[in-house]
Amino acid sequence: MDGFLLARAGSVLRASGTTELFADAQAAAAAFRAGTAPRLVGALPFDPTRPAALFVPETWIHRSGPLVTDAPPSLPTARVVHETPSRAEHIARVRKLLELLEATELRKVVAARSVQLVADAAIDPELLLAHMVTRHPSANGFAVDVTSALGRRATLVGASPEVLISRRGPQVSLRPMAGTAPRHADPATDKAIAQELLGSAKNLAEHAFVIDWIRERLATACDELTVPKDPELVGTPEVWHLVTPIHGVLRDPATTSLDLALLLHPTPAVCGTPTPAALATIVELEEDREFYGGTVGWCDEHGDGDWIVAIRCAQLAGDGLSATAWAGGGIVAGSDPQSELDETTSKLRTLLGALGAEALVIP
Repeated sequence: MDGFLLARAGSVLRASGTTELFADAQAAAAAFRAGTAPRLVGALPFDPTRPAALFVPETWIHRSGPLVTDAPPSLPTARVVHETPSRAEHIARVRKLLELLEATELRKVVAARSVQLVADAAIDPELLLAHMVTRHPSANGFAVDVTSALGRRATLVGASPEVLISRRGPQVSLRPMAGTAPRHADPATDKAIAQELLGSAKNLAEHAFVIDWIRERLATACDELTVPKDPELVGTPEVWHLVTPIHGVLRDPATTSLDLALLLHPTPAVCGTPTPAALATIVELEEDREFYGGTVGWCDEHGDGDWIVAIRCAQLAGDGLSATAWAGGGIVAGSDPQSELDETTSKLRTLLGALGAEALVIP
């Protein structure tokens, strides 16, 4: 895929062609302020020291309505061929992180793992996206060309439940998520799981780390902030999340959506607390996450825009025959290694279910 596609509930933004590329997100923000980059789209990687995939598009179509109105054609069959790390190794990493939480300043670290898939025929990124948003109509669906940053042809495709930041004029809003529990087919059991999540000391502590950090960061850019005392429940077909809707009013109207994304990324929801120490730990212990846990979005000529947390996603190879999908979970004191593994498995269903590969990774 060549370009950028973001499908939110009720709107679709499609941008294509490139007049200028930016590997440095700060340089892109500076170019916008200088008036040389009137619009920006693309993605930021999980690790802010890695190259970004931002560009000034030649064409820009922002319309209302859904991405798809009819059932999309079938996708090629795909299968999981490898897991990185293995399940046993992931559990061992979680145990290592629990030891670090006791011995260091770390209070939370997000541990992620990935699965590698191969397909019987080439998968079209937009068709994969169509299946994902059909299965998850309230999610934020995206397909972004990240070739310029990775040095190989690749498209990041996902259906994320989480908005990092939205800006419309001086108004900003976001719905940070942290704290997760798997859904259950039985309604009574599912309801009990949701209520247990709302009362879980471990998950509430994990959520509080995220909210406190975001409140502190946004206070540097906003005169007004509205942060509810307690989180709410939000469900996807695969998991329950704890979420807190936050609203603010910018102090400086020149602050753009990209500026805000750079201020907030990576949040403790995808990284940990304290963020610098958590990021260093992840870089040391894990394989490169590339654009998983990054953010995908846009900034228009007014500075408005939406930036989406790049979770529930995969990087599709340029030939469409292979992909890597990631999932992670926040490790805090009291985390259970097996439960953390199970959480990543549940989260992987968003992508793998769309490909019909779900049964190959779900025990």
